[in-house]
Amino acid sequence: MQIKRVRRPINGVLLLDKPLGYSSNQAVQKIKWLYQAAKAGHTGTLDPLATGLLPICLGEATKFAQVLTDADKTYIATIKLGVTTTTADAEGEVVSVKPVRVSPDQFDAVCRQYIGEISQVPPMHSALKVDGKPMYEYARAGQEVERKPRQVKIHAIERLMFDCDVTQIEVTCSKGTYIRTLAEDIGNSLGCGAHLAGLRRTATAGYSISQAVTIEALEGMDFAARDACLLSVDSAIADLAKVTLDMDAAYYLLQGQAVWVSGQIPVGDLRLYDANGRFLGLGYRLSNGRIAPKRLLVL
Repeated sequence: MQIKRVRRPINGVLLLDKPLGYSSNQAVQKIKWLYQAAKAGHTGTLDPLATGLLPICLGEATKFAQVLTDADKTYIATIKLGVTTTTADAEGEVVSVKPVRVSPDQFDAVCRQYIGEISQVPPMHSALKVDGKPMYEYARAGQEVERKPRQVKIHAIERLMFDCDVTQIEVTCSKGTYIRTLAEDIGNSLGCGAHLAGLRRTATAGYSISQAVTIEALEGMDFAARDACLLSVDSAIADLAKVTLDMDAAYYLLQGQAVWVSGQIPVGDLRLYDANGRFLGLGYRLSNGRIAPKRLLVL
């Protein structure tokens, strides 16, 4: 007789150092199993060939997962110059090999061309869905799908290493940026071609890889130790303005009503707390000055 695992109503944000070979969904399912969590979700796809920071929201934190998904991200990318592949990364078949006659200064000059608002065509081997099916499934079937360019923003590119035909850069960018496409475009601009040989996410939404924990480490912990690794639900929106409500206002807000709060209330989304410092959820200021609930926790 198989014993059914009891799901726990646990809430918080786990900063996972995703290992090589795991898809984001596989990582979420593993964490959900380790925590016996009733609900879990990730905050932006990280390919199986990529490693690094993957915030995973548990329980009530899933209500704010989109905030983390929309945040800027920082990666360390290893680029192999002179070799192009079918997938623009190390998983694909080699398409062409060209000699590399590029200096570090030439490389830096080309990278500067990609800083700012740029247009990217999503790669065929990506999880972006067309008619409900990921594009990589079309690619594996040998089908080409029309892809519209997307506007993304590269905030910064810093060269960390340059060794003949292998270079490493740190990229800070907006959501939706394909680093493999960036690597391929840089190679094309240099005239030798290139592909992404390795990728590691190091930061997103104010979180750092230095705060992350590995699956292997979690497997060696008991529940109390695992729970201690969780960050609070409101850590996902720590950059929003904070408003504290008195007990009466907090009560009516939790009933779905807009409430009055004294003092200057900023425009935009607000982090709301009761007088005891308990996080209530998100709200926003109405034109009449009241604060209305937007996304509340189930307390």
